[in-house]
Amino acid sequence: MLVTGGSRGIGEMIATGFVEAGARVYISSRKQKVCDEVAGRLSQAGKCVSLPADLGSEAGCKQLAAAYRAHEDGLDVLVNNAGANWGASFEDFPDSAWDKVLALNLKAILFLTRELAPELEKNASPDDPSRVINIGSIDGLHVPALDTYSYSSSKAAVHHLTRVLAKRLAASKVTVNAIAPGPFRSKMMAETLDNFGDMIVAQVPLSRIGEPEDMAGIAIYLASRAGSYLTGTVIPVDGGMSGCL
Repeated sequence: MLVTGGSRGIGEMIATGFVEAGARVYISSRKQKVCDEVAGRLSQAGKCVSLPADLGSEAGCKQLAAAYRAHEDGLDVLVNNAGANWGASFEDFPDSAWDKVLALNLKAILFLTRELAPELEKNASPDDPSRVINIGSIDGLHVPALDTYSYSSSKAAVHHLTRVLAKRLAASKVTVNAIAPGPFRSKMMAETLDNFGDMIVAQVPLSRIGEPEDMAGIAIYLASRAGSYLTGTVIPVDGGMSGCL
C-alpha cells in the first residue's frame, strides 16, 4: 500500500496502523529526511519504505508513481492523504492560497490515482477490490469556524471527487471512499488545538480529540474484507461533530 503525506499527522497514524497489522507500506512526503526517518522508525515494527515526492504538481505525481513501480508491480491500497491548509481573513485571503491548496488537496488525488490505476487494477477482483481512500475533512461537510476558505472548499471537492472516481473505477474493481476526520492532533492542527483545544473539545459530543487508533481503524476497515462492498462513501470520524450537532 501507499500512503501520501505518510510522515506526519493523519497519514502517519494510518501508516503506523497498517505496518503494525502486517502490511507492506510505502510512505511519501515532500521532505526526504523526515520521510526517511519515519519509515526507518516504522520499519522496526514491520515493513515501511520511504518514497519522497512533492505532489503539488502533475509531474510530482508522475514521479511518485514511477518510484512506486520501481518496487512493486501492483497496488492494493492507495491512501491520498497529502494536504495543505491556509488561514487568512476574508478581506486578505490571497490568490496563491487557492493555487497551493487545491493543487495538493484536490488535483493530486486525481493525478496520482490516474497514474497508479493500472497497478490498482492489476490484482483487483469482485470479492477483493483494490482500494483508494481519500482523506477529506469535516470542514468539507460543514462551515468551519476559522478562515480557511481554500481548505474547506478543497475538502468538499475531495468528497465529490471521491464519488466521481468511485463511479469511474467501479468497473475496474477498484473502490474509492473518503474519510472526513474531525479534530486529531497533527502538525496541521497543532497550533489550533494549542490555542483553542478546550473550545474544540467542548464542541465534540464524545468530548475528546481523536486518537491515532481511531484513524488507523477506519482505514483498515475500508481496506479489509468488511469494507469491500463500500464505494463512493464519505465517512466522518469526528466524535459526532457532523452528525449530532
